[in-house]
Amino acid sequence: MLRIGHITLPTNLLLAPIAGYCDLAFRTVCREWGGVGLACTDLLSPQGLLRGTATSLDLAKTNDFDKPVGMQLYGSDPEIMAEGARWAVEHGATIVDINMGCPVDKVTKKDGGSKLLTDLSRAVAIAERVRKELDKLPLSEDEWQRRQGPEVAKWQSGEVAKCGHESVPSPHFTTLPLSHSATSSRTVPLTCKMRLCWHDADYQAGNACSPHLARALADVGVAAVTVHGRTTEMKFSGECQRPGIARVVEAVNGAIPVIGNGDVREAVDAVTMIRETGCQGVMIGRGALSTPWIFRDCWTLLTEGYVPAPPGETEILGTMRRYFDLMRQTRDDRYAMFQINRRVTWFAKRLGPCKPFKEAVRTARAPDEVYAIFDRYLAGDLRGGRHEVEEQEA
Repeated sequence: MLRIGHITLPTNLLLAPIAGYCDLAFRTVCREWGGVGLACTDLLSPQGLLRGTATSLDLAKTNDFDKPVGMQLYGSDPEIMAEGARWAVEHGATIVDINMGCPVDKVTKKDGGSKLLTDLSRAVAIAERVRKELDKLPLSEDEWQRRQGPEVAKWQSGEVAKCGHESVPSPHFTTLPLSHSATSSRTVPLTCKMRLCWHDADYQAGNACSPHLARALADVGVAAVTVHGRTTEMKFSGECQRPGIARVVEAVNGAIPVIGNGDVREAVDAVTMIRETGCQGVMIGRGALSTPWIFRDCWTLLTEGYVPAPPGETEILGTMRRYFDLMRQTRDDRYAMFQINRRVTWFAKRLGPCKPFKEAVRTARAPDEVYAIFDRYLAGDLRGGRHEVEEQEA
């Protein structure tokens, strides 16, 4: 288990806040396979949350099954980030995270994401202001129990959730009471996610800012940091630099947990990450897009020493169908069609050669058509074709 502030997660495996992919439906599918200690929302604009824009509210949707959940904010204005953090606490966050690692232009050009690695004083000031705001928002003991989520009890009792067998509540956006006769002194922990530094040359010269930044963040009350073992210039290319993560672990010297992130595609990669860096937890991003059961596999290997048998075609198609159902339930048919058209490539990576199947789903235009394609594949149709190497998506 992994302790972040006063919160004990059921496992030390975290689903990353993957921009454009980490919606409530996908988080639910990963949780149902088991092994997820914490799942994070897509990165959230505090301005969008405060204005109540439809896109931001959709990205922030959660429910009682989707716990514990981290809500990740991005931005560069300490006051706006603090207001966004308050919104997140009022709408169900178990943990609030500040994005200091996103390398995409639309974020960095507004001085957010990994651009904060070029201005450490601003990065620390944002974290300090957000932490002070969170300190004003203690939750009741009952509310803390709810935000820990059902998985805590399941993992404590040894029960593992199975794919497609959970009754998932509808998303809610009721503002939660922050004062109560049974209010405790405990507040939502703050975490930060960063990269090693901005420039490749700085990292290669041994001048990465991440160890210094992590120490400074711990000093202002940040409860844990996640380190993606790449520079901003690397974006998603090249190999994760585990020695860079190890330097952060060494620098904080046990003051706060460090979570390693990058290139975890199989269960053994999580073991290697922990062994080579000394990190206390592992965050998985793109590796989960094709293998939402990777958390189950990693946790079983870490705790029991073996990797479970991979799911068969029927289970994989069941996961795809489950995800499609959840998208329709938590959003709408238009959104569900858009996502299944673009994400079938990821989901089908663990199937055999199935180019006709992928093409059929990509070009489907209605939910009934998608379900019919799933059924045709399981009946033995839409198989074969070149098993091409898919281009990696950001």
